[in-house]
Amino acid sequence: MTDRHYRTPVEINNEDDSNPSNPSAGPALTDLIQIRLSRRNALKGLMASAALGAIGVGLNPRGASAAPKLGFAEIPHAYDENLHIPQGYTAKTLLRWGDPIIAGAPDFDPMKQDAAAQAGQFGYNCDFVHFCPLPEGANASDHGLLVVNHEYTDAHLIFPGFADGKAALEATNAEMAAYEQAGHGLSVVEIKKDGAGWSAVPGSKFNRRITLATEMELVGPAAGNDRLKTSADATGTKVLGTMNNCAGGWTPWGTILSAEENIHQYFGGDPAATPEAANAKRMGIKGEPSYAWGKFTDRFDISKEPNEPNRFGWIIEVDPYDPASTPKKHTALGRFKHEAATTVINSDGRLVVYTGDDERFEYIYKFVSAGTYDAAAGRANSALLDEGTLYVAKLDADGNVTWMPLTFGEGPLTEANGFKSQADVLIEARRAGDLLEATKMDRPEDIETSDQTGKVYVVLTKNDKRKAEQIDAANTREKNIWGHIVEMVPPMKDGKADHAATAFTWSAFIQAGNPKDAAANATYGGEVTDAGWFANPDNVAFDASGRLWISTDGFPDHGVHDGLWVTETEGEGRAVTRHFLGCPRGAELCGPAFTPDGKTLFVAIQHPGDEEGSNFEKPSTRWPDFKDGVPPRPSVVAITKDDGGEIGA
Repeated sequence: MTDRHYRTPVEINNEDDSNPSNPSAGPALTDLIQIRLSRRNALKGLMASAALGAIGVGLNPRGASAAPKLGFAEIPHAYDENLHIPQGYTAKTLLRWGDPIIAGAPDFDPMKQDAAAQAGQFGYNCDFVHFCPLPEGANASDHGLLVVNHEYTDAHLIFPGFADGKAALEATNAEMAAYEQAGHGLSVVEIKKDGAGWSAVPGSKFNRRITLATEMELVGPAAGNDRLKTSADATGTKVLGTMNNCAGGWTPWGTILSAEENIHQYFGGDPAATPEAANAKRMGIKGEPSYAWGKFTDRFDISKEPNEPNRFGWIIEVDPYDPASTPKKHTALGRFKHEAATTVINSDGRLVVYTGDDERFEYIYKFVSAGTYDAAAGRANSALLDEGTLYVAKLDADGNVTWMPLTFGEGPLTEANGFKSQADVLIEARRAGDLLEATKMDRPEDIETSDQTGKVYVVLTKNDKRKAEQIDAANTREKNIWGHIVEMVPPMKDGKADHAATAFTWSAFIQAGNPKDAAANATYGGEVTDAGWFANPDNVAFDASGRLWISTDGFPDHGVHDGLWVTETEGEGRAVTRHFLGCPRGAELCGPAFTPDGKTLFVAIQHPGDEEGSNFEKPSTRWPDFKDGVPPRPSVVAITKDDGGEIGA
């Protein structure tokens, strides 16, 4: 989720909606974290035993080997116009907003923003990034498809002549709205590496833009339900497009999962006057959108199409190798403001998917399939995502995690509480979690699993809305402006981590912030340098050697650029972070993603130059190739080591 220093109407709406669409009485994570820290030493022995034992972690779609020591010269904290990386590394801008990727698409023209052109060009703000080797099934690290999410658009940075986002919103016309819709979605781009480094292949047969005009299929238990039907789709099984795609994941059968997040921002009209009033309120839909699309398209006016918002907020699946394929929205994984979709093939063959709900006071979820993965079945394994059990997490002060099933008819999830079917439970997954009193988290963002240990890492960006009365004597982070990372440990079953189990343990891996600031109460695995501490973790990724890479969103609020830090998760360097990359002014760092050999790191530089007072004519940075009349362009950058070695080693 974007959470930058300057708040456009998009971020202002986010701030309003993040305090309070959750009225439940469940315990909050920051009410537990200090208790857990006080018992951390007792748990360390248990954790170490699990890590050092004969751990098999199931069949994951990622490889791993023993982790070497970090081997780069740490960069200092900064905040300027430049992209910073360590000596001995090279950064090359690979894809930029407006680059033509579809055959026949025109070159980027910042003074002529045409929706048809944008539909064939690389989209706007980029978040999730994943490398898919070519040919399919190979382990290539020099040729593949790059899949990139385009989370949202900033009209005052896209179109000339507007002082700020508010002015652009008020002046939005039909042509501007169409362009914004074309800038959302995903891009699939063929890329190759040669002696000159990485480059895109414009016009490749694989290249694809997925936008709000792309037809998608609703599948799973909620598909066809009356609450998913609209005047444009009487079946409740077809929907045009996807929006606000944040982090994501990938499947063992070669497809991409993408998370629809802040969908509340797009719908105008009066939700209180519709049958979906309570549901809309719980999703933060107020009828005060950050986009004016409802003026021109009925489906973005909840007064006219009250069910349209129910068709967003899902995990979508895209086949990057088949540009003609129809993306799917998997309703069995629940509807909320999704962040990430990390898959694990459990030791018993079932598929597990971890995903967070990225808003203050929201929950952590996992889905466990009913069926088992069959490598020979290929794309048919997609059906695993349509039948199974969705769980929500409760973390207690003794270090236990209980995964509670969101199953119609069980516990409070009954007709007496307004649920008529499993479809209702999934459409209103947040309310179902409320009734089960799941643990309120501090913005659950990315969730990733370690192939080496089976441990699960949950990233919590911050919760600056937590009030004093919402904490107790055991919790000193009343206003969590720093964020933290929680480590969950599945139990062992037949010598392997059991991700399908309903009981885990948890502890605090890192409490971010400046360790020299007593108010932060920051906790790392050991001493960090002046550049090694960070705040506001967002996305994380494991490299081929098992190191954890942590990107940030919001560090400029502390006077430091957003960027990338790295740590080991076991051994002497456990939870001791070092600073690897710093973003240009106004940008957050998204991705990150590695090639299979770990020798290329792809990162997304989202909304460069977007700070208070910035607009098309006056951005706050000139990165990457600024010239008069061309605003900074959200980009994907390929980083390689000059000696050809593994990144970070």
